[in-house]
Amino acid sequence: MLERIARAGDGRLAIGMIAIVSHIHQLIRELRPTRAEWRDAMAYLAAVGDATTDNRQEWVLLADLIGATALVEDINSRRPAGATPNAPRGPFYRADAPRRPNGANICLDGAGEPLAVAGRVVDLDGHPIAGAVVETWQANGQGFFENQQPDEQPDCNLRGIFTTDADGAFDYLTVKPASYAVPVDGPAGRLLGQLGCPLRRPASIHFIVSAAGFEPITTQLFDRTDTTEDALHCVKPSLLADFKPTRRKDVPWSLAYTFVMARAPKTRSMT
Repeated sequence: MLERIARAGDGRLAIGMIAIVSHIHQLIRELRPTRAEWRDAMAYLAAVGDATTDNRQEWVLLADLIGATALVEDINSRRPAGATPNAPRGPFYRADAPRRPNGANICLDGAGEPLAVAGRVVDLDGHPIAGAVVETWQANGQGFFENQQPDEQPDCNLRGIFTTDADGAFDYLTVKPASYAVPVDGPAGRLLGQLGCPLRRPASIHFIVSAAGFEPITTQLFDRTDTTEDALHCVKPSLLADFKPTRRKDVPWSLAYTFVMARAPKTRSMT
């Protein structure tokens, strides 16, 4: 089989298929599955495909749960020391979040413990980056994203797009997020559950930070005090954040974090 693929071409697809087929054949030789076990494996792959719909991507969830998505992200977002690392975007992102002024409250239903977020965006030398665009989204205090509960939460609840000021700063009000479970009602969740793997995610807030001339950051900030083992393998020490209690009765929690951007590589001119 490998010789057939090699004769067909030497492009990236052929190279990838040779590696995949080679690893599959080696795995079969090591495990020596029975015919029944092989049929079970094929049935499982079919079940993952059957569970995939326009609103649910079971293959992506499976890739997330086995750590493949996080590994691909690490390979493709290597940055200098000190730059904020990437983390997978996750399945609950929406590209149509509303733009909001600094200081706005993105909690539209008033449910949860209020949290004040104060962020800055700087370069590797600590210089502020004005005009950076900061997208944010998160689960609520019960661990549900707005698009998981379209009949219970307002549209675009706990979502917003902000722009940094001359000091590279942005701020907004939200609520303290909670940890949450990954979907366990499909073949991906059931398989990892049978293996005894974690099926929850620690409390976190998602961000995408972009600015002209810099590599965009897609990442998550995790509550340092939440000891939940991340089912998606995304937690890094530099992404642990402090959700601190305040003395304010109206806003009992605060979060401050500085995002550090690396400059984008210069492209060679074709002239």
